[in-house]
Amino acid sequence: MPSLISLLLVFCLGAVAPVAKGDGGVHRMKLQKMPMLLDDMANDEFRSQAREQVSLHGASVDVEGWGLGMTSERIQGGHPVPLINFLNSQYFTEISLGTPKQYFNVVLDTGSSNFWVPSTSCNSIACYLHKKYDSTASSSFKKNGSEFEIYYDSGAISGIISQDVLSIGDLTIKSQDFGEALVEPGLGWAFSKFDGILGLGFDTTSVNNIVPPFINMVERKLLDKPIFSFRVGSSEEDAGEAVFGGIVDDHYKGEIHYVPVRRSGHWEVGLDSVRFGDDVLDLENTGAVIDTGYSLLGIPSDVAELINAQIGAQPSWTGQYTVECDTVPSLPDIGFKLGGRDYSLTSEDYILRVQQQCISSFQSFDSEVEQFWVLGSVFLRKYFTVFDYGSQEVGFAITARA
Repeated sequence: MPSLISLLLVFCLGAVAPVAKGDGGVHRMKLQKMPMLLDDMANDEFRSQAREQVSLHGASVDVEGWGLGMTSERIQGGHPVPLINFLNSQYFTEISLGTPKQYFNVVLDTGSSNFWVPSTSCNSIACYLHKKYDSTASSSFKKNGSEFEIYYDSGAISGIISQDVLSIGDLTIKSQDFGEALVEPGLGWAFSKFDGILGLGFDTTSVNNIVPPFINMVERKLLDKPIFSFRVGSSEEDAGEAVFGGIVDDHYKGEIHYVPVRRSGHWEVGLDSVRFGDDVLDLENTGAVIDTGYSLLGIPSDVAELINAQIGAQPSWTGQYTVECDTVPSLPDIGFKLGGRDYSLTSEDYILRVQQQCISSFQSFDSEVEQFWVLGSVFLRKYFTVFDYGSQEVGFAITARA
């Protein structure tokens, strides 16, 4: 019988496809990393219509004072909070809602835009196994009551919209709209170690047009700069940090190179080509979604099959591909060309060692509308990343290890 950890590695948050029903400063927040089931929730089609200009909740943003186009030296600073890492597969942070505070662990997900936690009114098995929000226990709760539904590969999350005070690190966002999940079907949600999801995407991809917490931070001038950054760790001892409103020098090495956002409204950049060993695949009209909520490398199924065959990976009953661990050092590198620069991963980067198994991170991922790949934590562990909302760019640099 497979271990529970093996089962957990079948589930992955990844990019999601939401469908609707019905005083300044730099702030860091605590992230914790726990086991993510590596493949169910990896199918964000990013279908929402993109905006042509940056706006917040329908209002244009005055970005003159934000220092757009600035180099990393002009936006240093922050208050780091450590991450906790389990199996290099899932990262979450502790937040609180309400008065007095009710605490939850939520995935910080650049592949989605909605924020939700389980409700005390939820009767799903997953809700019984996680912390739940109790609106009757909060004096700052405000009723909304409109319904929402978000579709993931592992099942649709549905519930009602509510409003309360959200605290993230040392930031407090009053009157934050969020989802109270009333239905969380499937074992994927039950096995997960996080309670909910806090989307870091744009409001244009948000179900019910709910303003995401990060957008509220920017709109309400809670941050020095309209950015956030991730240093994703690779061990329990060095799990990484997330920073809102700034960049920390010791999170990266060398220079940060910025790539323009390819589609307005999405943390997606142009993917010029992919190199695997000596083979190069030139691409046209293809994007790479930079997804902090996804554990693997999501690539077109035909390419995934070819690469997995080339590295000698064999499919298991879970749908994962495994390789013989003694072959890992001899496997070729893979490189992703973003903004004219090659960002490479070695076999030690893209093969996950879990207990006595070596699991390929190349996962089939097909979009019916847009052609894009998904670069999750396998990529982000090696490359420090800056998400610049003001200039609509994503910055990359080599991650500095503690």
